[in-house]
Amino acid sequence: MERRDFLTTSTAAAAASASLLLLNSCADETSEEGQRRSSGAAIRLGIIGAGSRGKYMMRQFLRVPDVSIDAICDVYEPRFDEAREVTGEDTPAFSDLRAMLDASADLDGVIIASPLSFHAEHILASLEAGLHVYGEKSMAFTVDECNAIVQAVRASGKKYQIGLQYHYAAWYRQALRRIQEGEIGQVSHVYAYWHRNYNWRRPVPEPSLERLINWRLYEEYSHGLVAELGAHHIDTANWVFGETPASVVGNGDITFYDDGRETLDNVQAIYSYPSGGTLVFSSIIGNHKQGCQVIIYGTGGTIELTLEDGYIFYEPARPNSAVPQEMVEAGVNTTASLSTSGDMPYRGRGRLIDIERRNAGEPSWHAARAFIESIREDTHPVADEIVAWGEGVSVALGVEAVRNGTRIEFAERGALEPAI
Repeated sequence: MERRDFLTTSTAAAAASASLLLLNSCADETSEEGQRRSSGAAIRLGIIGAGSRGKYMMRQFLRVPDVSIDAICDVYEPRFDEAREVTGEDTPAFSDLRAMLDASADLDGVIIASPLSFHAEHILASLEAGLHVYGEKSMAFTVDECNAIVQAVRASGKKYQIGLQYHYAAWYRQALRRIQEGEIGQVSHVYAYWHRNYNWRRPVPEPSLERLINWRLYEEYSHGLVAELGAHHIDTANWVFGETPASVVGNGDITFYDDGRETLDNVQAIYSYPSGGTLVFSSIIGNHKQGCQVIIYGTGGTIELTLEDGYIFYEPARPNSAVPQEMVEAGVNTTASLSTSGDMPYRGRGRLIDIERRNAGEPSWHAARAFIESIREDTHPVADEIVAWGEGVSVALGVEAVRNGTRIEFAERGALEPAI
């Protein structure tokens, strides 16, 4: 019997995972907003923070039919023309958020891609103005700010979606479905890496603009590698384990680039989950070998996820091993892709996680399209305020643990569940 055939008997788990992975659920097409935003209705957006990520997301949203960017907001005026190159129009631009919100009564929503320390201020102001919000990760700077955003979203009745785009990546969704169905047994550990080899600096036209352009390097604005890279991996682990961590211990330093930066250039954080799971996260920017990958370890197999694809590896059914006995007794093939001599690491390829061609492509575009569909069809976003809260508080407490080289208990910080 093949492992996939054996596991299809787990109908209850499959049903649960299917509900977890629905991109558009609980639609109320008879509601007033659902009728008003019927498929194809024009959606008008503003962009808050038109830097590199902001402009990239503008391009993704403009690929969705009948979406326009009708307002630009940034404190750095050279970005006005850069953003207008993306829209192809003389789009109104503002250096003050309140001015943009006051002058743009016809907007339906905003894309927020400002520095992390401003996320809460910009999200709350936009919700108060009656706008739907697509907010880049991480959710906010502090646990209190994450709580405030959840409360504001619930009170506003507006859509909020966080820019954790791998929730919309087909190979991630397929992997999570197969994990929920039990294909790799009981998952106990997630090892996640985002390693690069460059200094993370951007060119600065003049010294006075250093903190504006390179805000990611300064603690006043940024949570560094834990937020800018680790947010995706922490979110994936939360998704895999189905819960928020209970504690985190961290470590980090400036090892490669002693150039006046404040955020660390290598970080390591270990998150422990209430049900016994563990996430080990590492990010360094002085060696690229590991690249970006999430490795999910189960008693019966392993799944490796990258920026572009995913592979599954099955454990050999050795005597006295952790491979689930029911798989062994059922004759499940556990040796198809992982077989080594002794404790040598397996260096071959596993089985590709297949996805339908129509679901392939840039996850950020799928995330943008899903946000627009949630407005038009009045459905609830998958990467909603609760997903964002779990990621946001995990990042906020993780970076504190890393900076101080200490252990933090989430319960002691009121971070086990949102304060709704």
